[in-house]
Amino acid sequence: MTAPAGPRPADAMTALRAGDPQPLVDELLAVGERCGDDWGGEESRPVIERLLKELRALGDGCHGRLTDALLDRHDAVAGGAGIFVQRSIVRLLGRLRVDPSRSPLDHIPERMRVAARHDVFTDTHQLQRLARLELAEGRALPPEFVAVIRRSHLTAWYGKDALAELVSGLADPVLNPGEAWSDPVLAELPALGEAWRRLVVHARTASAARPSARWEKAARALIGELGADAVRERLVSWLVPVGRPRTLPFTDTYDAGANDTYDPFNADALRGIAWLLSFLPPHADTARALGHLVETSLRKVPGVGPRSPRVAGAGVVALGRIDGEEALAELARLSARVTFRTTLKQINTALDARAQALGLSRAEVEELAVPAYGLNGAGSSTHELGGAVAELAVQGSKAVLGWRNAAGKAVKSPPAAVRRDHAEELKALRARVKDIDKMLTAQSERLDRQFAARRQWTYRVWRARHLDHPLVGALARRLLWTVDGTSCGFADGALRGVDGVPVAASDGSEVELWHPVGRDTDEVLAWRAWLERHGVTQPFKQAHREVYVLTDAERATGTYSNRFAAHILRQHQFHALAAARGWRDKLRLAVDDEFPPAERELPEWGLRAEFWVEGVDHHELASPGTYLRLATDQVRFYPSGSRGNTAHAGGGGYRRDTWGEGLSADPLPLADIPPVVLSEVLRDVDLFVGVASVGNDPAWQDGGPGGRHREYWAEYSFGELSQTAETRRELLGRLLPRLAIRDRSRIDGRFLYVEGRRHTYKIHLGSGNILIAPQDRYLCIVPQAGGATPDGGGYLPFEGDRTLAVILSKAMLLADDDSITDPSIVSQL
Repeated sequence: MTAPAGPRPADAMTALRAGDPQPLVDELLAVGERCGDDWGGEESRPVIERLLKELRALGDGCHGRLTDALLDRHDAVAGGAGIFVQRSIVRLLGRLRVDPSRSPLDHIPERMRVAARHDVFTDTHQLQRLARLELAEGRALPPEFVAVIRRSHLTAWYGKDALAELVSGLADPVLNPGEAWSDPVLAELPALGEAWRRLVVHARTASAARPSARWEKAARALIGELGADAVRERLVSWLVPVGRPRTLPFTDTYDAGANDTYDPFNADALRGIAWLLSFLPPHADTARALGHLVETSLRKVPGVGPRSPRVAGAGVVALGRIDGEEALAELARLSARVTFRTTLKQINTALDARAQALGLSRAEVEELAVPAYGLNGAGSSTHELGGAVAELAVQGSKAVLGWRNAAGKAVKSPPAAVRRDHAEELKALRARVKDIDKMLTAQSERLDRQFAARRQWTYRVWRARHLDHPLVGALARRLLWTVDGTSCGFADGALRGVDGVPVAASDGSEVELWHPVGRDTDEVLAWRAWLERHGVTQPFKQAHREVYVLTDAERATGTYSNRFAAHILRQHQFHALAAARGWRDKLRLAVDDEFPPAERELPEWGLRAEFWVEGVDHHELASPGTYLRLATDQVRFYPSGSRGNTAHAGGGGYRRDTWGEGLSADPLPLADIPPVVLSEVLRDVDLFVGVASVGNDPAWQDGGPGGRHREYWAEYSFGELSQTAETRRELLGRLLPRLAIRDRSRIDGRFLYVEGRRHTYKIHLGSGNILIAPQDRYLCIVPQAGGATPDGGGYLPFEGDRTLAVILSKAMLLADDDSITDPSIVSQL
């Protein structure tokens, strides 16, 4: 292999000797780009050797001049592609040995600057050498250099003991700089006084799973010295920037995702801050800050996973220790949102402990934990601020904040006097709007899970916790229920049957969520018409919920369903969806190991559902070696607690887990599975396929890498409709007459036809992909993130079907195709 060309003595080296190192810097960076910044590799090593030889020959400090120029270039580039230049320079400097014409002490500052841009510096001996030389000169170590010493000590394989001795003598700074939250703390501490410094130092010692009695005693003493209100206000403000991008990004990283995870030295301080908040009197700001910390700490980092489960766990521990409505509500909200198994287990433990202490069931605690947020029975509240009035109201599944000025006129934003004189009240009001939005989402997901939970209420309890609750009522009044077996919905201030007649109920009447399984078609259609007549948009599909009944093929197979087999799914998207729907799934790595299927426990029915999947495309993996895609197989049911199945990561068939816990059991006949359970499980699997399939990606027309899945993509993109797509087809048939494009659109078979001015378009009702008729030429339009219903889309009877919103958006766009200006679309028309 030929080495990249080195610097040319006739120009770059001559310029260096003349005092201009920039041409040589440019040439070296070009070499680095060609060799992938691998300055120690086979291709670049001859370049370095030749460069060092020529530098020695030039003398007169040229070595140091080049080093200084590289450092200046390093500092001059930042952000975007600049980080790759910085990384190349850091690696190159590591190969340029010390300039023999300069004193060893002259090199210390530049070497420390280089080391500080690493997350971890593997040459621990050099760290010690640099630190001791600098300290011997009577100079304090730069904070960024102290930070890399601490991080390297925490992760070092070699030289750990020697680094420990060095770290023990580095009291400052109290936190590592470079993070969006630690920098403000370091800036504030000098003016706050010694007691605050001791509080942060104490927080830094939170390395256990939960605070010990000794740790708590010391913490309470510090809080008493500073004042509980002052501590809460300060700590909550410190947590606000947690998770934002680093202020000092690493240009050379040892660990994947180092720029997106917490500094390991600072992580214990975050845990300690969470614990400290749990020793304070209950407060809404505290619960909100801890909930934010948990969610931020669980945010996924590519190649790593959750940012910091240990910090998230500390937030859960803190919430579990705090009495009061706000902390309990935050735990209940997190239980519906968190999918990371370890943290979810901690949340469940905290909620179970609270339920036991109150003598209630877990489900009852989750229902009672929902705060009213100061809303009245109609889901609204008013707040007077300096003559202006803020009107907070729940509209659908969102909280909306409106304003009226002193004259009573509606205005779009808070008046200037409110922003100036009532900044804190305005901040609290806006925080409440965000809290309500989060809780509405969590409660909608909780109610959606009740279909398979066999949850029942007495009418009195249900009315208090659902229908009349200021927040949950905004959801409950848009759902259908059964009262003593009679179906009803809420309209005109009362529960009414589909015929509009009020439904009688007593305190002891039994209430359940209405489900279409087992209902006559006429009843289901009548309730759909009732929703449209009353303009009700349900928070999730209920009257339009897909029903999956046993097919002849499934009766023939007996114990398994192949209805959703042979699909290709994006693994990470499937994994996230499965967790959100209450399934247990383990990311499959391309390793020689066994993995269980995706599983959903159904304890109320004594069942466990399994969805069999396996890794495909073995030569195209995500970091760190996880499959990008999965192939789907069977759905099966087993008794709860029975031994599960496993399969090799890359396929080869499932078999009984001989080392697993529980008794061995055969799969259960599908005919014996309760219809509502079968329907809800298959609906989940249909959701996984409908959302995560590569077939609904408009950019996959070529079948992906190597065209391996071209046939599957074509079949899925324009093939037979799934049950979800059939529901979408039926709904669109009812909606089209009300749309602005009704005269230019129609449904025929699997497609929504749209007559544009340039072409006729066929939008598939399953994938949302488009063909141009009559040649069936493919048209690629990648939808924008969000998938909101477009203007002119009209009323929809339920929320949550993003594909429906995408289809409507594409139809509106294509009906007016001569007005399209996007060049990526125009070039295809």
